[in-house]
Amino acid sequence: MTEIKLSIGYEEYEDGQTMVKLLDELADKPEAAALSSLIIGDWGGSYENSSAEIVEALVRLKDRFPALRSLFVGDMSYEECEVSWINQSDLNPLFAAFPELRSLTIKGSNDLALGHVSHEKLEELVVICGGLGKNVLASIAAAHLPSLQKLELYIGVDNYGFNGTLEDVMAVAKPGLFPKLTYLGLKDSELQDEIAAAIAQSDILDSLETLDLSEGTLSDTGAEALLASEKIRRLPKLDLHFHYLSEEMTARVSSELPNADVSDRQEVDSYEGEEYRYPSLTE
Repeated sequence: MTEIKLSIGYEEYEDGQTMVKLLDELADKPEAAALSSLIIGDWGGSYENSSAEIVEALVRLKDRFPALRSLFVGDMSYEECEVSWINQSDLNPLFAAFPELRSLTIKGSNDLALGHVSHEKLEELVVICGGLGKNVLASIAAAHLPSLQKLELYIGVDNYGFNGTLEDVMAVAKPGLFPKLTYLGLKDSELQDEIAAAIAQSDILDSLETLDLSEGTLSDTGAEALLASEKIRRLPKLDLHFHYLSEEMTARVSSELPNADVSDRQEVDSYEGEEYRYPSLTE
């Protein structure tokens, strides 16, 4: 696989470099025809400039990247740009432009839109953010993705963009929606207990190999719902790492659900009699 990452540092950005220029230069190189994986990193001033021009450039240059199978838009560290500051855009044109794409990863959810999603061959869709908008959840819930095998969504918190409900989240987990799905990640959520309870008895578990409920605010309440499910007990893999289970519940889950990853236990914060739990990735 030929993989290239394009990124713009602060000094380059100040000197006028743009991601569109880098994409044009890449398209003119001989290796463009064999490029199978393209990673778009910091496009310069990502906290104030959206990915819209990048999407336009990729669509314009689509015929120059005939072997492209994997695309990551927004792969940047927090030193480059906090995830909650990354400005995305409407990425819907990418689905039609790259019909052979197998994997799409998106980081950042500000102004992110997916529109009507339809793609025959996409196998993996990942959205990494501090808060996922209900418009994006609705697009995924209505998507035509018959080849999708992995769906990984960072749900996040309302302070950083999550404006939906439990029903909005669970709409993407309807049994039969994605007939080839084997990995479902509904993670990094402040609703992790509610999600756990809602999915614990779902028929979607009958076809999954991995359920990922990690990096959120899962507590003993959500763990009890999981332990009460025979479907969960039959699941090959359950990812719960980064959680707020008590020591006793952590030991119980580890004993009763050998398929579960219960590493990285977090301590609950307390202030003036109130308890606070925070997902792993927000700001």
